[in-house]
Amino acid sequence: MDLHLAGKTAIVTGASQGFGRAITRELAMEGVEVLATARSEDLLHSLREEITSAGGIAPTPFVQDFMEASAPLHIANAALAAFGAVDILINNTGRSRAVDVVGAEEEWEAGMLLDFHRHRQLTQQLLPQFIERNTGSILNITSSYELRSINVSAVAKASLTQWSKQLAGTLGPHRITVNCLQPGLIDTANTQRLFSPSERQTFAVREIPLGDFGTPEDMASMAVFLVSPRARYVSGSVFTVDGGLRRHAF
Repeated sequence: MDLHLAGKTAIVTGASQGFGRAITRELAMEGVEVLATARSEDLLHSLREEITSAGGIAPTPFVQDFMEASAPLHIANAALAAFGAVDILINNTGRSRAVDVVGAEEEWEAGMLLDFHRHRQLTQQLLPQFIERNTGSILNITSSYELRSINVSAVAKASLTQWSKQLAGTLGPHRITVNCLQPGLIDTANTQRLFSPSERQTFAVREIPLGDFGTPEDMASMAVFLVSPRARYVSGSVFTVDGGLRRHAF
């Protein structure tokens, strides 16, 4: 299926590894020019080499610590300078941040900043040009693994989901779509720290109908569809890639 993405431009945050790396690679293979931003210059350049070797459009690496106050402005300006306009924004950056029941205030502030406010601020930097052009796709990578302990990132991602729904309702008249993509248990460095190979197998057989953890490429396939013109009538929705792990009433 032609996703009609060739010639589009995009920003992907947290692009050097995990979901962001896979999404950047998939977009580039579809002919999208991507500003790939992350903290690691080495990982961004290895991603660029990986994509060009595979025949994709070479992404533009942009090294930026997303925690810095100036990050949203710098990222937006770099993308607009490189491309002239941005068609797609994928907010992917985040970090699990477990805290005690009475967690340190610094941890709460840092978690909400990284996993909610920086995404909101970067999006707001780009909204004027989305609105002026009456087009755009925004995809926020959130969280779906329902924890029974306190994790600041999960709380921040829940805020991101609610804000995304409000944004979708507001931006609909401008033909701008806003959706969320929630991962289940995906085989990344984060889950590898939590599950040994034997624990992963035991858990997956017991809890996941498809029998195993997903891959970053599974997330990328859904993400790329959701920001494509093929999904032009999809907005304000939350999609889960989890192999059937969650038990939904409907």
